Amino acid sequence: MTTPAADGFRMPAEWTPHERTWMAWPSPNPTFEDPDDLRLSRMAWASVARAVLRFEPVTVVCGPGQAVEAQALLGPGIDTVERELDDAWMRDIGPTFLTDGKGRLAAVDWTFNGWGAQDWARWEHDAKIGAYVSDLAGARTYASKLVNEGGAIHVDGEGTVLLTETVQLGPERNPHWSKEEVEAEIHAHLGTRKAIWLPRGLTGDYPPHGFGTLGHVDIVAAFARPGVVVAHHQPDPAHPDHEVTKEVIGLLKSATDARGRRLEVVEVPAPTVLETDGHWADYSYINHYLCNGGLVLCGFDDPRDEIAAGIFRRLFPERTVTLVDARTIFAGGGGIHCITQQQPKV
Repeated sequence: MTTPAADGFRMPAEWTPHERTWMAWPSPNPTFEDPDDLRLSRMAWASVARAVLRFEPVTVVCGPGQAVEAQALLGPGIDTVERELDDAWMRDIGPTFLTDGKGRLAAVDWTFNGWGAQDWARWEHDAKIGAYVSDLAGARTYASKLVNEGGAIHVDGEGTVLLTETVQLGPERNPHWSKEEVEAEIHAHLGTRKAIWLPRGLTGDYPPHGFGTLGHVDIVAAFARPGVVVAHHQPDPAHPDHEVTKEVIGLLKSATDARGRRLEVVEVPAPTVLETDGHWADYSYINHYLCNGGLVLCGFDDPRDEIAAGIFRRLFPERTVTLVDARTIFAGGGGIHCITQQQPKV
């Protein structure tokens, strides 16, 4: 069976030009059971969509019969389509888009099982969204048997991918896969050749802290450009992520990428909030979204919001950095990167 890499496809870095951004609209489900939570979540998703629309087209997948109400909140200029949904995290349920440098678009449709078949999750419909969005985008779809999500990978566009041991190697997702088998499947589908494994994600991303992913990399570390990684740093020793991020940052600083470069690590301090709703907070500025000429950054009404914005403005001087309040999104289990998925230009 042919693979994307064998056919000349690879996942481009997120900072390359986009054709559009895909999102999914919050529907009544276990994540948004309370009607007020659902209302606030829809307002938060709409704020992100409008922030992205300043820079590139946006299409939002809505549940059946929900497009008219969604458009009223989203405002003009945002496209909607209707399809059965379970949840609203397009980064994870949507396809991972690929290009071949010759004008062709493809996509990986990972196997999705509700972030490790968690007891609160539903995924009957979400498991089909990757292929659906790929088809709408006119992409060639490659199905992978690996249980994986878009928030669990980050690439530099030059052969390197960041992964997390508790995600791709966790018994909840791929119990019978070896590390070598996971790497081979990832490389064959993303066109990468070097995996940098982080041992785990942030504390708040695991039970019993709510709607977690069991360790997605996209709130811990992300490439800013080839050879440069932004990493979450928890400076307060009272928070368990103080030790977690110290270990991750040390590992990243000692790592080399696919081209043999030692990584430069830019530490981004966590917001000052340590707990939310009686659980350790996993608020993170790493979970940002790059769009054409823009960077949409998670805000938390926190003194460190502007510190983080300054770091990203220095890293991306050619982009407009926009802070959008992400506290409601994090209450549902993710951030701005988690609810967006880029379709690259071909």
